[in-house]
Amino acid sequence: MTHDTYFIKALSDCHLCPRACHVDRLAGESGHCGMGSEMVAARAALHFWEEPCLSGTRGSGTVFFSGCSLHCTFCQNEPISRGREGIEISTERLSNIFLELQASGAHNINLVTPTHFMPQIAFSLRMAKARGLHLPVVCNSSGYETIDALRIWDGLIDIYLPDVKFFSPDLSKEMCGAPDYFDNASKALSEMFRQTGEPVFSEDGMMQKGMIVRHLMLPGYLFDTRKILEFLCDTYGNKIFISLMNQYTPPKAAASKAPDHTLREDHYEAMVQYLIERGQENAFVQENGTCSDSFIPAFDLSGILKQKNS
Repeated sequence: MTHDTYFIKALSDCHLCPRACHVDRLAGESGHCGMGSEMVAARAALHFWEEPCLSGTRGSGTVFFSGCSLHCTFCQNEPISRGREGIEISTERLSNIFLELQASGAHNINLVTPTHFMPQIAFSLRMAKARGLHLPVVCNSSGYETIDALRIWDGLIDIYLPDVKFFSPDLSKEMCGAPDYFDNASKALSEMFRQTGEPVFSEDGMMQKGMIVRHLMLPGYLFDTRKILEFLCDTYGNKIFISLMNQYTPPKAAASKAPDHTLREDHYEAMVQYLIERGQENAFVQENGTCSDSFIPAFDLSGILKQKNS
């Protein structure tokens, strides 16, 4: 089966994520992600709040796609993950966006929540590469992926930036209705690592290839965090980077099942210490004060609307 044939089959009988809704998106149906066959994006701009080896001094050329197959109850990007923000764009326009970000000085192209638009994005990337795109491409995802779908990215993605959000099936069921989250995420990591291998950096310290696994600590679920870190250290050690995040922001929705308070500082410090004890040298940690809505970008269509010379 060729890649293009797979793309058509994936959208007409959608199984791009583990939800496997099997809807016909080419006929206008939408599944759990809430999206049809047309790409929807809400922002394309230089982003300075990623890990230092991605943001650098000039910023990561980040494209925020709308829709999501996971829908965590505590999602900070909820306006786009629920599809309320963003406009439809063509594969040609996305190709131009990539080149515009490159021309603006971006260190890389950063695809945020791209899984449900994988066939279209892959086409746009090939188009842009044929027209001179040479930056590393980052896949910034929830980690809730299938190996079959990830293989479509093979040769197109240089850096994987997945989350590993939950270990416990009960917790992931409560927070996003996906008790199979860790089972799928752990398998997805193996395919991501196969594609990228160990980290490669440029002379100025910018990542060119490799994998950074993020984990956002949830208040009250220290055991879950420890099990995730244990898995990552046991499986990959210093062959990957771990980004341990303390920026959990309680959701504004009163009915949310998510924790309604911020993370305890001593709990975060305990997990940082655990990484040290495990000999994890390739890790990013956050300072205090990262719990804030000010870190959420404006989904105002910046960089999405067609430029006069595009």
